[in-house]
Amino acid sequence: MPVSAGRVITSESGGSGRERLAPMEAVRIARKVTDNLRDGLTGPRAQSAVRALRRLLRADAVALADLSGRMEQAGRMSGADEAVGAVGEVLRTEGRRGRPPLVALPLRREEELAGVLVVCGEVRMSEVRHAAEWVEDSLERVRLESSAEQAARSELRALRAEISPHFVYNALTVIGSLVRSDPDRSHELMLDFAEFIRYGLARDREYTTVSDEFHAVETYLALQRAVLGQRLRVRIRVAPDVLAVPLPYLVLQPLVENAVRHGVEPAFGADPRRTGLVQVSGEAAEGDLVAVVEDDGAGMDPALAERILSGDTTDNGLGLSNVDRRLRAAYGSWYGLVLETAEGAGTRVTVRIPLSQPGVVPR
Repeated sequence: MPVSAGRVITSESGGSGRERLAPMEAVRIARKVTDNLRDGLTGPRAQSAVRALRRLLRADAVALADLSGRMEQAGRMSGADEAVGAVGEVLRTEGRRGRPPLVALPLRREEELAGVLVVCGEVRMSEVRHAAEWVEDSLERVRLESSAEQAARSELRALRAEISPHFVYNALTVIGSLVRSDPDRSHELMLDFAEFIRYGLARDREYTTVSDEFHAVETYLALQRAVLGQRLRVRIRVAPDVLAVPLPYLVLQPLVENAVRHGVEPAFGADPRRTGLVQVSGEAAEGDLVAVVEDDGAGMDPALAERILSGDTTDNGLGLSNVDRRLRAAYGSWYGLVLETAEGAGTRVTVRIPLSQPGVVPR
């Protein structure tokens, strides 16, 4: 969250003899407050947050209370019973209670009451209000980050659920047709189908490895080749030194599925004499994993591709827009999808993921 001048709180010297905080020290402490409120007003790190607020305000004591009235306190609160009563009054009326040296202010998030800030000591009322605003900003940041994480998980669930019934029907039909004429091939494809379903519906992972994702791609393409026969050609190339690199689960497989369903099949699927090519590659370049999914199929209008990535249309695009948003949420805007296409000229999708990702452990 950018720190604006209106939100930086400095404690100036006054009648209480409080020393002025250096501006950068005040900013550092304010950021510490934000970090320690990630789990809420009475979470595991709330005690660190109230200690930081007390230091920021040079107050005798500071407390944060949640909607239940439970308080986290730093410093010695003179008139403890009065402070508890003030918290109860703020929770009941949603208005301020008292003035320095003991004041309790409501804290709001999305216009709704979220808790109470209590400050004890000779602190200027303007500073107390600024502190309350900072806490509210911190709570809003936590809410937005949580919403982004929930959205990413929802999009991942959407990808897991997007197994094409048409593809499933065709794959099982082909497998069934080979039971008598080529039982070994039928058995092999059935194992591939089971592996594809198992990977696509896995519930316990947000990250995987390049090795596992490319294996899922190979399984999917093996099934599609059984369905489309010679109409689909496949070329897969991955550098051994990137196989262990972690990446978000279900990033490449939806792009490959998009290349087959919306690239090769519309262009070549109806003519057994024509063939389409899907190429998938992965290698290290300039500190990143660079993966490319390319087809020589139908392609699309670049303007439509832009709308798909921005989420402005549902045409052919759930997999692409979904993956793009998840990559940007995980790594920043530099790591979104790059899509190159034109009508009748195929589609090339490039994915960049940092090779070094501290703290990410694929399952």
